[in-house]
Amino acid sequence: MQYVYILICSDNKSYIGCTNNLKSRIERHNKGYVPATKDKLPVKLYFYAGFNNKTKAYEFEKYLKTASGRSFLKKRIFG
Repeated sequence: MQYVYILICSDNKSYIGCTNNLKSRIERHNKGYVPATKDKLPVKLYFYAGFNNKTKAYEFEKYLKTASGRSFLKKRIFG
C-alpha cells in the first residue's frame, strides 16, 4: 500500500508527501530527519489516502502540489 499524506507543520503550513510506511514516515518527520520539515516541528498528520498502485499515488501527490491541487485541497480537505 502506498500513502499520500498531508501534514500540518508548527508554522501552520502544509506538507504533502508519499510513502509506503506512513507510521515510520511521520516518526521520521517528527525526529527531524526530513529536511523539508525539520525546522517546522512538530508536525501533525492531517489527512492521508491509501493507494494499491504506486504510480497512481505519486500522480496524486504531484497533482496536490499544483495550483489546481491546492485549490482542491482548500475546497475538499481544508474547507
